Amino acid sequence: MVPKFGDGRDSFFERRLGMFVHWGLYSIHAWHEQELWRQGTPRKEYEALMREFDPVKFDPDLWIDAAESAGMSFICFTTKHHDGFCMWDTQYTDYNIMHTPYGKDILRELADACQRRGMQLGLYYSIPDWHHPNYNNQGRHHQMFGHRAGDEPDEEKYFTFVKNQVEELLTGYGPICQLFWDVNVDEWFEPEFNEQVRKWQPGIVINDRGPGPGDFATPERMIPEGKEFAKPTQGNSAFGRESWGFRIDEDYYADKYLIGSIDKILSMGGTYLLNVGPKADGTLAEENIKSLKVIGDWYKKVKEAFEGCHPASYLINDDFWGLDQKIIRDRIWTTRKGNSVYVHLPEGAQSTGLILKPVRVLPRKVVLLNNGQELKAKVEVTPWHYMEPAWLHVIGLPTNEMQDTVMVLRLDFDEEDFI
Repeated sequence: MVPKFGDGRDSFFERRLGMFVHWGLYSIHAWHEQELWRQGTPRKEYEALMREFDPVKFDPDLWIDAAESAGMSFICFTTKHHDGFCMWDTQYTDYNIMHTPYGKDILRELADACQRRGMQLGLYYSIPDWHHPNYNNQGRHHQMFGHRAGDEPDEEKYFTFVKNQVEELLTGYGPICQLFWDVNVDEWFEPEFNEQVRKWQPGIVINDRGPGPGDFATPERMIPEGKEFAKPTQGNSAFGRESWGFRIDEDYYADKYLIGSIDKILSMGGTYLLNVGPKADGTLAEENIKSLKVIGDWYKKVKEAFEGCHPASYLINDDFWGLDQKIIRDRIWTTRKGNSVYVHLPEGAQSTGLILKPVRVLPRKVVLLNNGQELKAKVEVTPWHYMEPAWLHVIGLPTNEMQDTVMVLRLDFDEEDFI
């Protein structure tokens, strides 16, 4: 079972699904949030975008509506990405939202809306900074390719700037549920600053990309090996395959792919952060809004298979599935709550039936959570397993009808020891 903290940070495990938001000047060109690094846009040209940024259609309530439609309980907002542009009213640099035509504190508007709506708020902060004159851009990964005229690289001054900004963020915008540091390419090690963060925001959780070990791991766009996390973990991915910020002609992941990724991470005891990239005017892409609704239609029906549950990977062993064992084993995941076992099929079902070895006890009920359908089940010897004992056989899955989603079954047993 994933170890808990035993203090206020345990609220992390209750926030199973959240919305990541990557938004900044890069939404104007709508190519990628790292266009300075990946496309080679001159910094002077890019920084001039500050004079164009005017998201007149930004409405934080619409973002929260979209998050709630997906069953999400928190939003994690990018306050400063690698480009160094700050989306709040900071006193430590003029390169911020207050010096745009918009001229209003976007983070303040979002934080106030989240508090009013009961949506928890987390903050993202990039350690690299492609604008600040004291940041030591040496051309390493996620750094600019050397310094420019006027830069004065000074690690001590720069990290004083970072700490001052994080203090602003964590003392001026109400309750913050998590801090998501990013890309500690400088290997800045100052774990006592994370402890200061906890003093400003008791109960906050901090990820593993900052100046100390952090509280939770952050696998990105991938499913780690195994069926259960050994430490608190928050998977994160985006709707778009190419970019985290808004991109014109983006290649969007299929809804089924994203639902399957969410199901796997949550089944392993983790939480999940799914990213949207708002347009330059502040609205969400229609593709994102539609997909959030599809995800929510699934999640709200099956979330009991995650909430209050723990991973049940111990139900699976090398001989679990008999013939085609690896193919089948990789397709089936399990979680458990008391005498109920939840069978997840994130890769889809191969047929309308499942042989669930080594279960030899008939459950009181088998329910497909997606539609509430009660399924037939037997403990029997089937022709394929004619030389083996009788195993639990679930019959009548609507496999063809549910190819575009992830089926989750609940098996209710009368006894705790059913294997």
